[in-house]
Amino acid sequence: MVFERKVYNKLLQWKETTKGSKALLVEGARRIGKSTLVAEFAKKEYKSHILIDFNRANATVKGAFTQHIHDLDTFFMILSSEYNVQLYRRKSIIVFDEIQQFPLARQVIKYLVADGRYDYIETGSLISIKENVKDITLPSEERRLSMYPMDFEEFCIAMGETQLLVYIRKCFEDKKPLEQSLHAKAMLLLRQYIIVGGMPQSVSAYIENGRKFEASDIEKRDILALYRNDIMKIGSAYKEKVLAIFDQIPAFLSRAERRVVMSHIDKKSTFPQYHDTFFWLSDSMIANECFNCSDPNVGLSLNEDRTYVKCYMGDTGLLISHTFDDNEIADNGLYKELLLGKLSVNEGMFYENVIAQMLVASGHKLYFYTHYNTQKHRNDVEIDFILSNNSKLKHKIYPVEVKSTDRYSTTSLKTFKEHFKKRIGGCYVIHPKNLRVEDGITYIPAYMTFCL
Repeated sequence: MVFERKVYNKLLQWKETTKGSKALLVEGARRIGKSTLVAEFAKKEYKSHILIDFNRANATVKGAFTQHIHDLDTFFMILSSEYNVQLYRRKSIIVFDEIQQFPLARQVIKYLVADGRYDYIETGSLISIKENVKDITLPSEERRLSMYPMDFEEFCIAMGETQLLVYIRKCFEDKKPLEQSLHAKAMLLLRQYIIVGGMPQSVSAYIENGRKFEASDIEKRDILALYRNDIMKIGSAYKEKVLAIFDQIPAFLSRAERRVVMSHIDKKSTFPQYHDTFFWLSDSMIANECFNCSDPNVGLSLNEDRTYVKCYMGDTGLLISHTFDDNEIADNGLYKELLLGKLSVNEGMFYENVIAQMLVASGHKLYFYTHYNTQKHRNDVEIDFILSNNSKLKHKIYPVEVKSTDRYSTTSLKTFKEHFKKRIGGCYVIHPKNLRVEDGITYIPAYMTFCL
């Protein structure tokens, strides 16, 4: 199945605004649909296109990049002949798929863009890893675009619920609750999204097999195996550390504070020793990092404390399959419990992970806040996420608390609100209930997160 992806409009914007002056690099985790999207775009928006998959490109094609890049007439003639495609000036596009497999092609973008005959899109994963940029000059004629798994809106569109999304946005803007039956329907859709996730193969298997979660689980486990295989191919010394963090993501998230605790990996571990590890997981976009912001003010990154980090899975559906083996899912009726909101353990970690996923898909960088009380010898304020309006003139922050059940306390949020009231533009609690506004706090149902 080919799904509607919102990033398609960004590809159109790039085409219309740059008019060949810059190549576009679409980066994202493996199996999120980059190649499918770009191939569809090239087919629809250009008179002709060539797609070079560097996982399969033959010696003749690769040789064109090493031997004929300074003779572009010959270079293009070779590509046209090998792919049996006629190229048209300013009406054709050449796609470099899986560019990380052949970094030299990325370097020659400079000459191809300067030539000006055609447009160029690159797709890739792990494009900033040292091994993939070693010995090449990165082109300044390259615009980068991050792509993520299907977000909640795209999932709803795939499920035929476009009008419900319009209604949800209107309710958010008007600060009014949804009609109760539609609120229940939206929450059911969110729980399906949590289970299935946003990997296109998983969503496709779910829809095409009569909405069977088991079909999507098979696809998700194949993707997890692919990720582990990618990790095992790391040539650097930190391979084992990456694998250790990847394997323990469910364990870290199952803790109340969700943070990575280095001593749980190795008693002598320190965060600097794992710097490359977290960079790899972040650059691969397998994981979404969330750093502690010690002083939430103008420019959250300026007060970033990288010794405290949360490591969310980039896709919540993958997290569920990563957390439980297939026998546990089959024997314990896990999907039924998740779908009905009756999971007795671990529900909070999946809930918080999907909120992180939705925030990242909306363009937010993830930060949290914690305050240690020296008198009480414990953390007395914990804020799950802090968002920013990114304004330099009228900067405001927005604390967000995530609650997976109907019964909860907002003590931390109220303390934070009182302490930083001059900096705050609004406060949010994300919970399973309908929308309400009370005492300066907006309580929104979890499915509304994409509206923030």
